[in-house]
Amino acid sequence: MHIPVLLSETVESLAVKSGGVYVDGTLGRAGHSSAILARAGAGATLVGIDRDTQALTESAERLKEFSGSARIEMVHGCHGDLARLAREKGIGEVDGILLDLGVSSPQLDQPERGFSFRGDGPLDMRMDRSRGLTAADLVATMDEAALTDLFRTLGEEPNARRIARVLVRTRAEHPLTTTAQLADLVEKTIGRHGAHHPATRVFQALRMAVNDEVGELERALEGGLDLLRVGGRFAVITFESITDRIVKKFFAAHAGRMISLQQGGERWEGDLPRVRLVTRHAVTAGEQEMALNPRSRSAKLRTVERV
Repeated sequence: MHIPVLLSETVESLAVKSGGVYVDGTLGRAGHSSAILARAGAGATLVGIDRDTQALTESAERLKEFSGSARIEMVHGCHGDLARLAREKGIGEVDGILLDLGVSSPQLDQPERGFSFRGDGPLDMRMDRSRGLTAADLVATMDEAALTDLFRTLGEEPNARRIARVLVRTRAEHPLTTTAQLADLVEKTIGRHGAHHPATRVFQALRMAVNDEVGELERALEGGLDLLRVGGRFAVITFESITDRIVKKFFAAHAGRMISLQQGGERWEGDLPRVRLVTRHAVTAGEQEMALNPRSRSAKLRTVERV
């Protein structure tokens, strides 16, 4: 079962309005969207976007209770295209946007999706299984330098070069096509230290590369601010330090700052459109939520308001 992370904090930070228009760019199992619609009430509009068709099917069932009072648009697509997808539905401005990034619990719990090393499955990792290269494709075709850069940049793996070197040597002997094969290779290469599996960072890097998670996030942030009406809010939940840094830097640039002028007065300096930081520091889960849902331990929520 997927438990929405930072649920009450997210809905509160969005300041959900009665009859408002909202975009959930990473619909998942509609946990956050259900709460948004419940708060927005009759006349609300929700555009729910996800590239996982299974998630869309399950969300449609969950959101049926709101279909009589709200307009609900389910869209198969990427959150990087959220502005275009919303406008294709005739929506020019919205009151709020939510992104809940990373991989969902149902995806992790299905070995056939290839996201986790907890159960053996094909080395896939595609959120949209209808297109794109799989993790196995990347493992089979990228050279040692490219793999090193991938593991270091997206996985922040300190042993990136050593893992890449062993991976390339091993695949010359036999293909690496399953999650268990890759996890075992990494563990044998660098050993097991601490509470986390040694392959965690490698799996993260491959998943982020397969799904272009950095590119999708950057496009979603740019397009989302343009879609927000004045007073509208944009909330983003991240689970990796890489994506949190991107969100923090982007929001800070658009929040800008006032610069004192030598000749007197002041002017605003920053990127447009301008925003106000609703959360000056990332909101994190409390002890009770972390106990109920361990996945929430790494969650960080940041929200801005267009001004």
